[in-house]
Amino acid sequence: MSVTATNPTQAAGGDVELASGKDKGDENFPVGSWLIRRDLRRHVHAYYAFARNADDIADHPTLTPDDKIARLDVMEAVLTGAADHGSTSALRLRASLAETGVDPVHATELLIAFRQDATKRRYATWAELMHYCRYSAAPVGRYVLALHGENTASWPASDALCASLQVLNHIQDCAKDFAELDRSYLPDDWLTREGLTAAAVTDPATSPALRRVFDAMLAATADLNRAATPLPGHVRARGLRVETAIILALARRLHARLSRQDPLAMRVKLRPADAAAALLAGLTRTLG
Repeated sequence: MSVTATNPTQAAGGDVELASGKDKGDENFPVGSWLIRRDLRRHVHAYYAFARNADDIADHPTLTPDDKIARLDVMEAVLTGAADHGSTSALRLRASLAETGVDPVHATELLIAFRQDATKRRYATWAELMHYCRYSAAPVGRYVLALHGENTASWPASDALCASLQVLNHIQDCAKDFAELDRSYLPDDWLTREGLTAAAVTDPATSPALRRVFDAMLAATADLNRAATPLPGHVRARGLRVETAIILALARRLHARLSRQDPLAMRVKLRPADAAAALLAGLTRTLG
């Protein structure tokens, strides 16, 4: 049964947000970790809470597309000051942006991707998927860089790293996305080339044909990781420089796991040993 509402704020008890129970500990990468300057961490957490709540709306399994978009519109209205109630996280981020002077575009661009998630279920090509990542992933890195006063010269490498993390997550969750949302981020043309459809992810294990699709995505993601390599060198803030190096190392380790493990047969994820190795690699690269 779908949850619908003419007025989404009424349906949500005055707030459009729908908590999923996920938090920053569920991510593949650190969010506002101890490496970030202490006075900036609460601002990173405010941005993350806004993104998390918007994502939860876009990924809700029973809300209608129209209701999802209406709720996301409320979040944007509160964020930009057109409304003063309806989204607690947007109100918090609005105050944060006013305090820090960071451009709200890094939050409003996320909503472009989340509105797209409300209605779009397939991606025709890798290029189309990269266009989605420009709005679903790149704004996150750009926000953190802007918060630290970093130069926009760091954006291309940051965009590449954020897109890599997004695609790796898509491969991790491909079966779940299809089962729960009838959504697939696997490029349709690469599936068609192998004689497959998006439904191939419903098999209990990855077929050789689907493995070739995953491998093509992973090869393209390796290119993204290479493009992201200069990022730590662009970052002046010492803690953020270390964190970006760690995240890059985590992306490479998750890429390696997905290259040798089956995301249909198991939940492929980073282990504590991966985190420790990434921390060492990040510290060695930036402080050595």
